[in-house]
Amino acid sequence: MRIAVIGAGPAGLAAAWEVVKAGHQCLIYEAADRPGGLAAGFKDAGWSWELEKFYHHWFQTDHDILGLIAELGWSDQVLFPRPKTSLWAKGKPHLFDNPLSMLMYPHLEVIPKVRFGLTGLYLRLAKNWQSMEKFTAEEWLTRTMGKRAYEVLWRPMLIGKFGEVYREVTMAWFWARIHTRTTHLGTFQGGFQRFLDQFAARLQEKGVTFCYGASVNQVKGDGGKVLINAGGTSESFDAVISTASPEALLKLAPEIENRDAAYATKLRALRHMGAAVVILALKQQLMPDGTYWLNLPASSPDKSQSEFPFVALVEHTNYLPREHYGGDHIIYCGEYVMPDHDYLKMPEDDLAKLFISALKRVNPAFDSGWIRKHWVFRTSYAQPIPLINHSQRIPDLRTPIPGLYSANMSQVYPWDRGTNYAVMIGKQAASRLIEEFQK
Repeated sequence: MRIAVIGAGPAGLAAAWEVVKAGHQCLIYEAADRPGGLAAGFKDAGWSWELEKFYHHWFQTDHDILGLIAELGWSDQVLFPRPKTSLWAKGKPHLFDNPLSMLMYPHLEVIPKVRFGLTGLYLRLAKNWQSMEKFTAEEWLTRTMGKRAYEVLWRPMLIGKFGEVYREVTMAWFWARIHTRTTHLGTFQGGFQRFLDQFAARLQEKGVTFCYGASVNQVKGDGGKVLINAGGTSESFDAVISTASPEALLKLAPEIENRDAAYATKLRALRHMGAAVVILALKQQLMPDGTYWLNLPASSPDKSQSEFPFVALVEHTNYLPREHYGGDHIIYCGEYVMPDHDYLKMPEDDLAKLFISALKRVNPAFDSGWIRKHWVFRTSYAQPIPLINHSQRIPDLRTPIPGLYSANMSQVYPWDRGTNYAVMIGKQAASRLIEEFQK
């Protein structure tokens, strides 16, 4: 078969790998000038490693991507440091990444703390997420660990993550977040972009054709084939795998609506958050206690009413040596927002100024003179919003257009977005396509 893949992110590359392993031809359309998608990186002058535009790491339980890397023969290039994760409370960070540190947390009484710990242990061991998706995270957690522990620890984090819709998120998503987490966090030598570049090069060796700078305008059925129009040129394929968002897929293939209105309704009903990230290259360390990830609780979905205008403060060089980045101390300020939020539209310098203004609360010695350079990255599609009984809302990988398959972050439920599950869904879509065509 001759198969096309739309998108050269981890899902698209993984799908292409399965396609060529099965002996079929593959062509990848990618609007950017290199592979990566939301996992793409960039490199400043003097840096030896690429830096991710949106912070990423792997868990030791990320079997799909780690298995793929092993299959490619690159496991020796995977690193798993053990960084510090902390929680901001009452004007200071508190280590919060192991049972002892959680037990020592000073702003929660003993009984709520015990209930919190027992609930966390249950979620680590339980496998019955299907029974949890009938409840919101708020109602399930309030019932199990109690109102006090929920309101002190998890409610502020859910608000920070999902804003105004935090009360609607299903418990199954929360289970998945806790169930697979590890304290050691993984990356690839040289950065995620280096892995993606190496992977793309391996695919090219296997005969995959990459069309960079090629934005797909339309996908439609064509007498048993699938026709792709990109940049005014049309090509016909036996099958196509799209890794575009549900919203983008409907725009690319409006024929879906005509063929199956119920499927189109499912696509249209899937909700998601965007993301805004400000990256700073500093001359000095911001968090000298060595914290890598500082969770910043939110008291209100309106971040102007909360202590911080973003949810995560990540000092990347408290995780990886700053020598990889020319001696810079690398800081991420990250926030999830609704797709129509001002953070995604305001001038970059204004957003950077807003986020930077909060750093003095974390380190009173911080001064804008510490900043060597800053970057702003934003996307309207970063985090699916999983609702009650969400498994019933997920569209099938096979679309109503014969030969057109979909593989995107909204379909990895109950798992959360990330490169591991992008690889998982890409492989699943390709395997399904090949199996059905063989029949």
